[in-house]
Amino acid sequence: MNQRNALWAIHLGALLFGLSGIFGKLANTTPQMISAGRAIFAIAALLLFAQLFSNTRLVRLSLRQTALLALGGLLLGAHWWSFFEAVQLSGVAIATLGFASFPAFTVLLEGVLFRERTRPMEYAMVVLVCLGLILVTPDFTFGSEATSGLLWAVLSGLLFALLSLLNRASTRGIEPIQAALYQNIAVLLVFLPLAWPTLPSVQAQDWLWMAMLGIFCTGLAHSLFVASLRGLKARSTAVIFALEPIYGITFAWLLFSEVPTLRMLAGGALIVCAIFISARSVR
Repeated sequence: MNQRNALWAIHLGALLFGLSGIFGKLANTTPQMISAGRAIFAIAALLLFAQLFSNTRLVRLSLRQTALLALGGLLLGAHWWSFFEAVQLSGVAIATLGFASFPAFTVLLEGVLFRERTRPMEYAMVVLVCLGLILVTPDFTFGSEATSGLLWAVLSGLLFALLSLLNRASTRGIEPIQAALYQNIAVLLVFLPLAWPTLPSVQAQDWLWMAMLGIFCTGLAHSLFVASLRGLKARSTAVIFALEPIYGITFAWLLFSEVPTLRMLAGGALIVCAIFISARSVR
């Protein structure tokens, strides 16, 4: 994995992550069913990748490691659930931009949980993200679906930040592919009972979109992300992942005619710039 291939890998990974909201909107079923279906196909994709395209070996884990990965699976599933709730309530653009708040939560929680010093640039990033979120919704009132969707999306970002910090503390010595596999199994075990009542009503095309989510937006995207780290620094990948909301908004505009307002574009620009500046300032 040379630097050029790593750049291609991380850009494709960011694009695939940005398509999550698109496929979630196309799947005409409940967020619980989408989360369970995504996990099914993600497990299959990760197993295939581990067997055919990776040197990953599944090793026996301790009870503590298994419990922490299961907790990570709960956070991952709740993150998906809240994100797809946001997509259904407010559309792909607002949901994607709301989720993009997760670096701000990561900065704040990392300082508290790991007792690491938060730099002034990181506080400035948090302020810019908050201002961007206020601008993203066309009508910031709690009775509107746009605001409700944004709040679900921000919750999704918070849960993803907690998942990232949990992974930092608990996955040392565990192959990333194995950690992702076990977390997706936990998602499936929790969400399949919740999705069971709607299972008979799921159409073939809905399974197709859930397969796209699991195989491409989870299994392949995660594998590309892991592979890219062999040729790029972590801060470089973070900068590129700041493009994810741009991909999501662009495809929502083209496919669903979700035309962003100038206010939404201004808010999105603040959020993306905040993530970009913060990632570039890491040394």
